[in-house]
Amino acid sequence: MSQKSADSTMSKIVSLCKRRGYIFQSSEIYGGLDSCYDYGPMGVELKKNIKEFWWKSMVRLREDIVGLDSSILMHPRIWEASGHVAGFVDPLVDCKTCKGRFRADQLESMPCPRKPSKMVTECGGELTEVREFNLMFRTHMGPVAEDAAVVYLRPETAQGIYVNYNNVLQSSRQKVPFGIAQIGKAFRNEITPRNFIFRTREFEQMEMQFFVKPGTDTEWFEYWKEQRIQWYDKMGIRKANLRFHQHGDGELAHYAAAAFDVEYNFPFGWKELEGIHNRTDFDLQRHQEYSGKDLQYFEEATRERFIPFIIETSAGCDRTLLTVLVDAYEEEELEKDTRTVLHLAPQLAPVKAGIFPLVKRDGMPEMAHKIHDELKKHMMVYYDEGGAVGRRYRRQDEAGTPFCITVDSQSLEDQTVTVRERDSMQQERIAVDGLFEYLRSRID
Repeated sequence: MSQKSADSTMSKIVSLCKRRGYIFQSSEIYGGLDSCYDYGPMGVELKKNIKEFWWKSMVRLREDIVGLDSSILMHPRIWEASGHVAGFVDPLVDCKTCKGRFRADQLESMPCPRKPSKMVTECGGELTEVREFNLMFRTHMGPVAEDAAVVYLRPETAQGIYVNYNNVLQSSRQKVPFGIAQIGKAFRNEITPRNFIFRTREFEQMEMQFFVKPGTDTEWFEYWKEQRIQWYDKMGIRKANLRFHQHGDGELAHYAAAAFDVEYNFPFGWKELEGIHNRTDFDLQRHQEYSGKDLQYFEEATRERFIPFIIETSAGCDRTLLTVLVDAYEEEELEKDTRTVLHLAPQLAPVKAGIFPLVKRDGMPEMAHKIHDELKKHMMVYYDEGGAVGRRYRRQDEAGTPFCITVDSQSLEDQTVTVRERDSMQQERIAVDGLFEYLRSRID
């Protein structure tokens, strides 16, 4: 896809997100805050559904993984032990001409702010020497900033899992191998955030750390690679848009024995969607050293003591949400017009059904309201009586609603309604008393 076509596609998706209440620019009435976004009524439901879908697969359906919600603010020594204070940096350069700031390792793919048709390496601006920039947000804990302790907004959720490893192990009565899952906010002071919500300064992570016996780590690493790629298939993401990327020697993190990314083919190219890493025993060894606490695991069957290796699966919730929107977006050419539609998987769709009276008279609105009030006890539904029914269909298609239910004159006679399916646009008559089971079977 050309850069112009990619920009056009992303612009349409950004526009749809605002128009249909998915995502808004943060602080928009004040001119916006760069790379920060708010989720609207539809977006917050989609995000909740994605998190629930992940949590169900990781925790509820498994006996060997439990959950955690650790604090955003943690002891600063944790970030020294993890290497973030010394090594969580990006190379930064400034342009003396346009005053822009850029990552030094991405100059060939960064458009010049003054000459967007040229990359930073082509625009002729004079660049400063490269310097290191730490990505962690610093703040102070205490009543007076000058005397307070420096603390950090966490740049990842994983460290909260590692320092609670013993607490969770003992309280949940788990045995190695076992995992700890967490969904939570993280913060990174990115130099060049871009591509809408793909890379932002405040984001939400869905991470699972799986603790295994040394020597079994390769087997478990391969297992989790397969589990994670299958999860995206279950979400309805097209397989043709997914691939694995293996980290080579130059990409591999210092703590990792092996690493693969699940990549998605976005309009702006193949980019990381999720990381699967064999982190060895690096993290627990470091926290044992810095805290002075024994983090060894005692295996009763063999009478062995060891520091577990960790297999990590780390996905961004916001990035996953963007993937779902991009993968679902289509401009479908029909005989008389073009239909914009989000082919969201029914289990992820924010609203499961739109409910319409065909006209605003003859008892149809009353019957439609009654159906709405009954269904909303079980799922998100939306009542709409404004405009022609065709326009109402189009609004729900663009919002990603998988079903539309229309009450017409026949409904008043035989207690049936018309159910229209979003993707095929096919319609069928369904009895009102069987409506919930009909929808539930297709959503689940």
